[in-house]
Parts: sequence; structure tokens; C-alpha cells
Amino acid sequence: MSTLILASASPRRRELLQQIGVRFECRPVDIDETPLPQEAPADYVARLALEKARACQQLMGSDAVYLGSDTTVTLDNHILGKPENEDDAVRMLMHLSGRRHQVMTSVALVQGEREAVETVITEVEFQPLNEDQCRAYWHTGEPADKAGAYGIQGMGAVFVSRMEGSYSAVVGLPLMETARLLGSFAVPIWHAPAT
Repeated sequence: MSTLILASASPRRRELLQQIGVRFECRPVDIDETPLPQEAPADYVARLALEKARACQQLMGSDAVYLGSDTTVTLDNHILGKPENEDDAVRMLMHLSGRRHQVMTSVALVQGEREAVETVITEVEFQPLNEDQCRAYWHTGEPADKAGAYGIQGMGAVFVSRMEGSYSAVVGLPLMETARLLGSFAVPIWHAPAT
């Protein structure tokens, strides 16, 4: 049985791993998340997930399994990162208003020389929004650290009129794909909570 290290400080990713009974340790890492010139969104999110896992492995240096993950929101093949301020968040949300967009989440596992990465793409559709709604939502504090300026697992759920794909991937970790990858690295799921 391999030890799992989560290369993330995301409370959402911690909760999702706990939901499926995975035992793990958290060791957040900081990497440069700037997209490369002409980098496609799916390539970007996969690269960041892998770089996080690799950076954590380099930092820790053990033979554990390292899990990196990244989520990005894309509209018309453009990456919508975390908003810089209120006006940026309102701009993003108004672009998403009444339209379908994609949420891409990659999960990467690294152990020694072995690496695996999988990307899940979910289609999300927003109801039509107005600027007052977007500003009121900003003032809840929720959108400030979220790709695309919203959190589907929180108050931002009221904007979502339709979704096709993995809900857990939009939250931050595609659980079906993650469980499958963990199994291939001998990391078990469905542990009873520690007492």
C-alpha cells in the first residue's frame, strides 16, 4: 500500500478525497501558473497538475505517490483564471451569462519515474445573469479564489442551469477517474475514517 501526498491546499480537493475514504497527507506547493504562449486549455491544465505533483515529489523526496490537480474554466477556448478584482469577476461572469462553457480538471499521479495524468471536461451552462447579481455574488467573498469567478459547490450553484459531465471534477477532482488512477498506483479507497 502506497502513501499518498496531495500537492494542494485546496479544501475542496481534501474533502473530495475524504469523501471516497482515501488516506493522504497535504503538502501544498507553489508553481508558476502562467499559461504558455498558444497553449491549449487542456494542455495547460494537464501540465499544471503534473508540475504540482512533480514539484511536491522533488520537495519531499520519498517514494510516496504524489497527486497534483488543476481546474480551469474555458470559454471559446480561452482560459478564465481567478479574478483579479471585482470588475474582473463581473466581466468573467457576464461573459458566462446565458452560455455554455467548459470546466477542465486534470489529475496527475507521480511515483518515482512513473507518471499518469487524466483530464476530464465538463460542460456547464449558466442562466442569463445581470451585473447586479454578479456584483452581489462577488461581495459574498466566494468568487475571489475560483477559476471563472464561481464555485459550483457553493452559492454560485444558483447560476448553473445545466451540466453535462462530472460534478466532482467541476468542484476540483474527478472522483471516478481519480479512484481508477489511485488503484493503478496501489493507493486504496474506502478506508474507514480514523478514530
